[in-house]
Amino acid sequence: MKIGDVAKTTGCSIQTIRFYEKKGLLPELKRSSGNYRVYDKGTIEQLLFIKQCRSLDMSITEVKTLMDSRSRPDQSCSNINTLIAKHLSDVIIRIKELNALKSSLENMASKCDQNKTIRDCGILNYLHT
Repeated sequence: MKIGDVAKTTGCSIQTIRFYEKKGLLPELKRSSGNYRVYDKGTIEQLLFIKQCRSLDMSITEVKTLMDSRSRPDQSCSNINTLIAKHLSDVIIRIKELNALKSSLENMASKCDQNKTIRDCGILNYLHT
C-alpha cells in the first residue's frame, strides 16, 4: 500500500505520516522495486493507535512510551498508569489556566462594549496599563 492510500485509510495527512516516520513512531518500511515505501496492515494499526493517542493530546514522547510498553506485553503496566495520571494532572492544570484566560478576556471585553474610537477603546487602554 502506498502512502496516499494509507492517508485515506487512516485519516492522517501524508505530512503527518512522514512526521511520525521521522520521529521514529513507525518502523523502517520495506521498499518496492520503484523505491516507494510499502505500508502494511501493521503500519495502519500503528498509525491509528498514534492518532488515538494524539487525539487525547498526548505528546510524541508519551506516545513513544506507550508504544514501547505495548511491545512488552508481559511487563507491569504501572508505568502506563503513571503516565496517564501525569497527563491528567497536566490537563487539569491547563483547564485552570484556560479558565483564568477566559475570565481575563471576558473582563477585557467588558471594558469596551460600545463602538468607540481607537483613542477611547477600553480594551486597548486596558492592555496599555
